[in-house]
Amino acid sequence: MVKTKSVPRCVALVGPYLSGKTTLMESLLLAAGAIHRKGSVRDGNTVGDGSDEARAREMSTELNVAHCEYLDDPWTIIDCPGSVELLQDSLNTLMIADAAVVVCEADPNKALTVGPALRILDEYDVPHMIFVNKMDQDGGSVKATLEALQEHSRHPLVLREIPIREDGHVTGHVDLVSERAFKWKDNAQSELIELPDSVIEQELGAREEMLETLADFDDTLLEELLEDVSPSSEEVYDNLSRDLAHDDIVPVFFGSAEHDNGIRRLWKALRHESPSSTETAERQGVRGATAQVFKTLHAGHMGKLSLVRIWSGEVKDGTEFAKGRVSGLYRVQGQKFEKLSKANAGDVVALGRLDKAFTGDALGDGTPDWPEPLSPLYSVAIEMGGKADEVKLTSVIHKLCEEDPSLQLEHNQVTGEMILWGQGEMHLRIAMDKLTGRHGLDVTSKRPQVPYKETICKTTTHRARHKKQSGGHGEFGDVEIVIKPLDRGAGFTFEEAIHGGSVPRQYIPAVKAGVSEYLGRGPLGFPVVDIHVTLTDGQHHAVDSSDFAFKKAAQQAMREAMPDCAPVLLEPICEVKVSVPTNFTSNAQRIISSRRGQILGFNPREKWHGWDEVTAHLPTSEMHDLIIDLRSQTLGVGTFNFRFDHLKELTGKYADQVVSARAG
Repeated sequence: MVKTKSVPRCVALVGPYLSGKTTLMESLLLAAGAIHRKGSVRDGNTVGDGSDEARAREMSTELNVAHCEYLDDPWTIIDCPGSVELLQDSLNTLMIADAAVVVCEADPNKALTVGPALRILDEYDVPHMIFVNKMDQDGGSVKATLEALQEHSRHPLVLREIPIREDGHVTGHVDLVSERAFKWKDNAQSELIELPDSVIEQELGAREEMLETLADFDDTLLEELLEDVSPSSEEVYDNLSRDLAHDDIVPVFFGSAEHDNGIRRLWKALRHESPSSTETAERQGVRGATAQVFKTLHAGHMGKLSLVRIWSGEVKDGTEFAKGRVSGLYRVQGQKFEKLSKANAGDVVALGRLDKAFTGDALGDGTPDWPEPLSPLYSVAIEMGGKADEVKLTSVIHKLCEEDPSLQLEHNQVTGEMILWGQGEMHLRIAMDKLTGRHGLDVTSKRPQVPYKETICKTTTHRARHKKQSGGHGEFGDVEIVIKPLDRGAGFTFEEAIHGGSVPRQYIPAVKAGVSEYLGRGPLGFPVVDIHVTLTDGQHHAVDSSDFAFKKAAQQAMREAMPDCAPVLLEPICEVKVSVPTNFTSNAQRIISSRRGQILGFNPREKWHGWDEVTAHLPTSEMHDLIIDLRSQTLGVGTFNFRFDHLKELTGKYADQVVSARAG
């Protein structure tokens, strides 16, 4: 009898920077026989982290996809970047993964850095387990780490094994379901041993605690425990599998990816307990969609590639979708692409040349929910050098934004700059490296200008005449205008109150155009807002007057009159909502106050137990490196979102410095 091959499943590896996710993927691939020798991040020869940007930094800078078969079951493993600045790839991957493995270190002091990943998994109901890595290092405590991590998880963390120690070092583990003990062997399969007497009491207590947690979700198991009936291993495994699929519990394993300790135990749990792609599609509300795009790549000569998870049916090279016709079907293994003729439900593949498909799009029927891209936190102004082509630069940046939706390009209308927004300084440095390295563009970056504006405080009446004679028709335009301030946020209004035809009606639009053009740069050097201009009188010449002459006269009138209107600088103010763990709320408040911010209050962050959200008004000029300062004061986990709120008068030394810098 031929065994039917199971439907492929997909697991995402997530966790903080330096937790060892890339090394864990190497160990999983080695245990599955997909590779014959492990690479190392230091040597730059891992399956993942193959890009120039990743190898230069010895860290993951984008998600890495690999395929393997473990005990004849097909799997896709996706290693997600650990840096909080590269969170977008992780978030997108979690939307299509059957389960996630949260990789962390056995250090309770670092539990806070794992918190955001656990809370995101809870928010989107993604089944997940924890792998406590680097247990080969001295001082690692699974119990203390577990207790610290529980503070950040909405669901109970369930310890699935306990460590065996010899001379203070972890040398193996006891499986709490099968109650079998294993001795670790570096870079080899663990050895089954007799349960050591030294851990029997600890094992019984830990197993009882595990069963009591599972009984909270199963009445039958609860009755058995109350009657002192020991459940079978099969029953316990069934409970674990069901509770994981429902995201009711978070199983916890441990080991050492570097030495391949505990890797096959993790594989066993993934194989027996991870939900199927069908269950994942139901959890995500996917109805009718054939596939989901979760990553877009622009791969040089291969063109645009869409990484997709196939939910149903069969996709072939040449399949037609509303987003285009598939031209190339590939299995991805790190930086390598293997051409396929077809792919089926559960597979993760790359589809070529779907130019109309973008990250988050469904192929086929159905419109599954997809999270909004992360809000921008940090920006740089991009300048072209030499003979750089602005059209080409814009095109390349749009491709980068397709690949990473947390990048955004803005052409600032006030400052005239091309602004690239991202999640932090390193995030944008990686983007700049791609512009200069992959695409060979001569570009540099600098701190963006602040979009200051100016307005007036006094009303003035002024008359100006533009007259020029140089043979033939001359130029003549004469206007009288009244300039007065408006309420903040009113913008610019223009009206005419001409009597007796002193300015013919055909020239009035030119007067308005002249005034509008002047407002682009007022007496302080910035765009003028909240101003009302009335054309009250003027003169014209039957031969020499023209639109051009009246436009010039209006500009002259504004230029001469505005200094008498008590101009004042306006500073843009944003409403900022800073999210930090409660222990760091006072740090966040100090950071805001030191940046001329006005704290409006703080409240518990919704659905994030143990976190606060501080609301404040903060000048835009003080926000450029806010995220850097905030992360440095919160172990890297603090964040914020913001929106423009209002313009506020700025006077004194700060205003003088801004105006002086503009004039210079």
